[in-house]
Amino acid sequence: MIPPRAMIRACRRASSRWKIADSTGSQLTGSEVLLRSLVLRRMLRREVLANDELYVGVLLPPSLGGAVVNAALALDRRVTANLNYSATSAVMNKCIKKAGIRHVLTSEKLLSKLDLDLDAEVVCLEDLKDKATAADKLLAAVATYATPAGLLDKMLGLDRASEDDEQTVLFTSGSTGDPKGVVLTYRNVATNVYGMGKAIHLTERDVLLGILPFFHAFGYTVTLWGPLMLDVNAAYHVNPLEARQVGKLAATRGATILLSTPTFLRSYLKRCSVEDFKSLEIVVVGAEKLPQELSDKFEAKFGVRPIEGYGATELSPLVSVNIPPTRAMSDEDGWVEGSVGKPLPEVEAKIVHPETFEPLPPGEDGMLLITGPNLMKGYFNDDAKTSEAVRDGWYVTGDIARLDERGFIHITGRQSRFSKIGGEMVPHVTVEEAIQEFVATDDDESVLAVVSAVPDAKKGERLVVLHLPMAKTPNEVRTHLTQQGLPNLWIPSADSFVPVEELPLLGSGKLDLKKLAQLALELSPPRD
Repeated sequence: MIPPRAMIRACRRASSRWKIADSTGSQLTGSEVLLRSLVLRRMLRREVLANDELYVGVLLPPSLGGAVVNAALALDRRVTANLNYSATSAVMNKCIKKAGIRHVLTSEKLLSKLDLDLDAEVVCLEDLKDKATAADKLLAAVATYATPAGLLDKMLGLDRASEDDEQTVLFTSGSTGDPKGVVLTYRNVATNVYGMGKAIHLTERDVLLGILPFFHAFGYTVTLWGPLMLDVNAAYHVNPLEARQVGKLAATRGATILLSTPTFLRSYLKRCSVEDFKSLEIVVVGAEKLPQELSDKFEAKFGVRPIEGYGATELSPLVSVNIPPTRAMSDEDGWVEGSVGKPLPEVEAKIVHPETFEPLPPGEDGMLLITGPNLMKGYFNDDAKTSEAVRDGWYVTGDIARLDERGFIHITGRQSRFSKIGGEMVPHVTVEEAIQEFVATDDDESVLAVVSAVPDAKKGERLVVLHLPMAKTPNEVRTHLTQQGLPNLWIPSADSFVPVEELPLLGSGKLDLKKLAQLALELSPPRD
């Protein structure tokens, strides 16, 4: 069933209990979510959007308002484009131009914090508040409380929608280049949401802690449409870095599931109390490698061990996830430490040689390819890039991985995060983890050192370590890496350690690999 139709039914099932809430203290029942979405849909059609306006920009954080706006546009069969409010105007305008966006829906509160100059008409929701007529409210109430779901589908034109119709355009974070518009269909989003619900066995007693932004694929599909389509509930907070507010919200709403990144977990570990996370049952981490030491510390404090999942915007985004013992329903379910779990139902994974694309057997490292109903429709108006990313129906992830005998995926590293030095492939992440383990203290909330590379005339490439202030000297770090058994080619030279004031991150919490590479070139340029 396509997401907006599933939403109508999920809201009906939760008609009198709270369905979504946020850290302002506000909450909406299922009926209230549907009612407000239908009222807003009518206002947008009359006051803002033209009949032929398919793509609509949304600039809102995870909140009740952000959820209702996305729901209203989906009920009107518009295609949302949630924009990255941590990006610059120039980057946003590239996205706006690419999708032909005419209007961007936002709030005065968010807009006042940003210095933006957008090439589209910006509409603040506060300006629409007084434009809801008595007819808007009456007709929306009749549709919400007295109209059979099937008839409401027909009234909204949802019965004529195809599973292959577009639902959203998500602009990639640009960690390795300029943003690309990933087009996801109703089928993409629906199979991902239902697959996640089936894998983790979500019920109406579950509360998702919605801290990931809706411009992030995980935030859009899992923490926005998961609650709108399934019986699970959600509690939103606008900024995942505000650890104390996140902890307070988790405690107030009895959050059972946290979807996060290692970067955010480090902050919660330091600033949140045991009471804040006492109701947590599942913590799923993605976007970057989860260090074991972080898992150990989080489990020791909060009593729940973080597990890894894996995904990509082009895959709607969830591909695989470990299943904690508390949610395992059969022998097929499982959890392997260090893996990112098994693929979701209907999703297939295979490992091939990075250059020849010949299939490799279990246990061998190679390029990870994924296919399934979660595979994107393509990049927006860019057949060339789509053809590069999708080969014979399989998405080329760019990640080096292996499959074990049980079908669990183990990510070794990203192809772009390897350097070829003296003919040998050197994984940046392995070197990073060894450095972090040595230099980090219990008070450190984030990664202290990141490995990049610059061209080298003799060896092809040279590793560069960009690092925050740390107590260890480069030579002490180098000695430690040697003692850990890392090959000499993998150990950066002492003059390749470069201090920086901060490590560039994307709004999703990922490292900004593009900016890291630029910094490495600027601060430690190639040698003759």
